[in-house]
Amino acid sequence: MNLDLFEQQPEAQAVEEKPIEIIGEQSVVLRQFASPMQHELIAAIDQIVAQAPFRQMITPGGYVMSAAMTNCGSLGWITDQKGYRYQPLDPSTGKPWPAMPAVFETLAIQAAALAGFDHFKPDACLINEYVVGAKMSLHQDKNERDMSQPVVSVSLGITANFLFGGVNRQDKTQKILLQHGDVVVWGGVDRLRYHGILPLKAASHPLLGERRINFTFRRAG
Repeated sequence: MNLDLFEQQPEAQAVEEKPIEIIGEQSVVLRQFASPMQHELIAAIDQIVAQAPFRQMITPGGYVMSAAMTNCGSLGWITDQKGYRYQPLDPSTGKPWPAMPAVFETLAIQAAALAGFDHFKPDACLINEYVVGAKMSLHQDKNERDMSQPVVSVSLGITANFLFGGVNRQDKTQKILLQHGDVVVWGGVDRLRYHGILPLKAASHPLLGERRINFTFRRAG
């Protein structure tokens, strides 16, 4: 990620849902792909958060991120005054990040394969908690060492408007409605495309209340 996580973006519009929606040359939305395992995923998230609670991290520029974060896997993404990076220890506890649950790894591998990325082996999973009004402005995921591996991003809870741009910040963005259970996969020529989340509108989900949980898999090390 880079610093530009806080810019306001225009309103998004809903799109027609499809089981597999192509959004780029090597980018897809897998509609409702995670829904069959939703209860197992939420239980796993609760166990992770019990060990490594959500926190709102501070950027090197002193900004407080509006989405709360935690991690699981052998590496976790953090931001502080020293910069953006992955590290094996949770700075809040000094302990290793919680292990990646088997259901997480299975979901990531299967989604990546369905999108055309075989042999994906994630070692990091960033978990974001959005409440009403929280957002993530346009940014690139570029702290990972292995750019040949895709990004797999899972949405649970209330709906969000996902911005998916080009490899340059000024490129036009698509506005894609992401609902509970949707999974976005991008990689290859699309790996460094800018993306973000518009401010969440007031809503409630039967399982997660007024929250959206997004967890994103990468090969970071």
